[in-house]
Amino acid sequence: MGATEGSRDTDRRIGRRALLLGGTAAAVGSAVLARDELARLWWRTPGVEKPRVEGAVDFRGARWVAASDANWRRADRPDDYGIDLVVVHVTQGSFASAVKAFQDPGHRAAAHYIVGKDGRITQMIRELDVAYHAGNRSYNERSVGIEHEGFVDRPEDFTDAMYAASARLTAGICARYGIPVDREHIIGHVEVPGTDHTDPGRHWDWDRYMKLVRQAGRPLTRA
Repeated sequence: MGATEGSRDTDRRIGRRALLLGGTAAAVGSAVLARDELARLWWRTPGVEKPRVEGAVDFRGARWVAASDANWRRADRPDDYGIDLVVVHVTQGSFASAVKAFQDPGHRAAAHYIVGKDGRITQMIRELDVAYHAGNRSYNERSVGIEHEGFVDRPEDFTDAMYAASARLTAGICARYGIPVDREHIIGHVEVPGTDHTDPGRHWDWDRYMKLVRQAGRPLTRA
């Protein structure tokens, strides 16, 4: 599952480039804060939020259930942080327990998506925002996290329906952000630097999964 209390992304609100306000901004002038930068970051000022559509999802067919806002932070990806990774997780529990954990502000971690054994997909954090799922701030900022229902030591939890649904989801993410469909850009939680997690574990069939992702990403051709 996502990063724990001790390893989560510790920056609660501020992105890589802090917005300078008041007299400081006036003194620095446009030579430092270019117009396009201000246009992108205006909503970071106190009391201003980038507009969101209530209940909107990034993947068609996903169900929206909001994670606690303690488990992610607002961003404007890919404008402020480029997205070039998908991180595969396993929940180490049921679908319902993962949803409950990500809604708990005390959990301090959550992924963007959860995929169930039956193939259902729930989105809990928008892709434009930074989810605390990888246990590494840089990787959080540049990735989309996908949890999969089950346990790493139970290969039977990784069903055909789960593989197929997750592959379609990952293919869509890769197409959206121009992410190469390879093992350098689609990784397991265990491959994140500094993590103490082992998921998705040795029973996750990477060869099968990558083949499905490539197939799902191919444009349909007419006979």
